[in-house]
Amino acid sequence: MAGRRGGRTVHDLRRENRTALLQQLYFNGPMSRNELGPAIGLSSGSISNVVAELAADGLVEEAGSVESEGGRPRTLLRIVPGCGRLIGVDVGETRIRVELLDLSLTELARTERPLDLKGHPVEGVAELIASGIHEVLDAGRAHPGPLLGVGIGVPGIVAHTAEGAVVHGQTVGWAAVPLESVLRRACQLPPTVDYFIDNGARTLGQAEMWFGAGRGTQNAVVVLFGSGVGACVVTGDAAQARAVEWGHLTVRVRGRRCRCGALGCLEAYAGAEALLDRWREAGGRPPVGADEETALAAMMDAAHPREPGRVPEPTALAIIEETAEYLGAGLSDLVNLFQPDRVLVGGWAGLQLGERFLTSVRRHLPTYALSYPVSRVSVELGRLGPDAVTVGAATLPLAAFFARGGRPPEAPREVEPPAWHGALRGRALH
Repeated sequence: MAGRRGGRTVHDLRRENRTALLQQLYFNGPMSRNELGPAIGLSSGSISNVVAELAADGLVEEAGSVESEGGRPRTLLRIVPGCGRLIGVDVGETRIRVELLDLSLTELARTERPLDLKGHPVEGVAELIASGIHEVLDAGRAHPGPLLGVGIGVPGIVAHTAEGAVVHGQTVGWAAVPLESVLRRACQLPPTVDYFIDNGARTLGQAEMWFGAGRGTQNAVVVLFGSGVGACVVTGDAAQARAVEWGHLTVRVRGRRCRCGALGCLEAYAGAEALLDRWREAGGRPPVGADEETALAAMMDAAHPREPGRVPEPTALAIIEETAEYLGAGLSDLVNLFQPDRVLVGGWAGLQLGERFLTSVRRHLPTYALSYPVSRVSVELGRLGPDAVTVGAATLPLAAFFARGGRPPEAPREVEPPAWHGALRGRALH
């Protein structure tokens, strides 16, 4: 039997040491062995053993050397970028984006599928995702390395059950959709390839916290502003962040009907779909047949014309300013509840509206928030662009890779229930 230390086996300790070293090299490398020891609290002997083990597994390699004071040059180490591949999928309301990336998050292949998600049968969505996955895998054949998993960001609440992830997407007509089990049948990947399905705001949040505007803080709120709005709350480890249905916070009693069916939700005023609906109702004229992104760009151009001498359209300008106030009020609840250091605004619509819109949001925020928490928070745009949800989805299998200490995933095993299970079930039938 493996020895135990404080309830953990020697196998657990080795995995934890591998995890700590891989994460340190990934986020802060390349680094030398001398730097790694103090950074993760291991002796030089332990560092040498773990590095040798990881190098034998093809996960760590030398990356040049640097001069040291009064001694031999220090060899730098890094994670081998091609030692694994990741797939990130962003299931949006108007399209599906699929990317294949190596471990450095360098894009190896990508594809998109147009989609109208509202009420779309889950089988059809799964087929689109599956075809996208196989397309990027075919395109990325020149880049060897095991597929470490498929991460998928979706709208709605994701419940993790024994049968896999189930999506409750009320605004798009998805009620208890068993997306993971349907996708497994459609995609036919090897059983060792895991699917990691989570809310799109959470995948955006993890990406921004690991690689974008959230680096350097452990207390943040990341807002996804797309067709609708959502948020991810981070207090501590970004891998433990949680999505919140912020878009369905009530901002106006007996207000506009939201897509979820309730009255007065923030999303009924602040999502891109609602913004455009309000503009049309007020007499605005989005381009005929334009998709949401093109129509929102036209609305912004109407409110803030780029051509010299062109007069802003008063209706578009008023609706955008009113939306900024609604967002400021909605953010005040997040600021009061969670007291974050930073609020980061991402998603295609948030980035398209841009810094000018965010300046208005900042102006309205103190009107509704408590003075102390709002005095400490900064409100910024995300830095990872409109693909951040896709990159964030890829970080879900990456986090699992770290948690396993870089070891490959194992095929699921049938677990035999204890003897009493069958005996008592037999009694219950009589």
